[in-house]
Amino acid sequence: MVDDDRVFKALADPTRRLLLDLLFAREGRTLTELESEVTMSRFGVAKHLKVLEEAGLVVTRRSGREKLHFLNPVPIRLIHDRWIDKYTERHVTALVDLKTALEDEP
Repeated sequence: MVDDDRVFKALADPTRRLLLDLLFAREGRTLTELESEVTMSRFGVAKHLKVLEEAGLVVTRRSGREKLHFLNPVPIRLIHDRWIDKYTERHVTALVDLKTALEDEP
């Protein structure tokens, strides 16, 4: 599966987006901490985290016996640059040109 496909798949689920929001608010959370924030089993949260890890959106680090989860915003930025930025560029340029033209009218 292409990396973009994995990122889109990961972002398609509201629970995974919630987990990303939680990690954005405070990184370095354990599975137990994340599980306490959602209404699903530990196993369910672990499965969602695995999808996020495979997409590169979450990275982990061991600290003793705990596994800490951190947000990796790079794949989201790459999606933005590839799929959003280029499509809005023309529209923004057109609006700037229109603004300039309107301001230059007597």
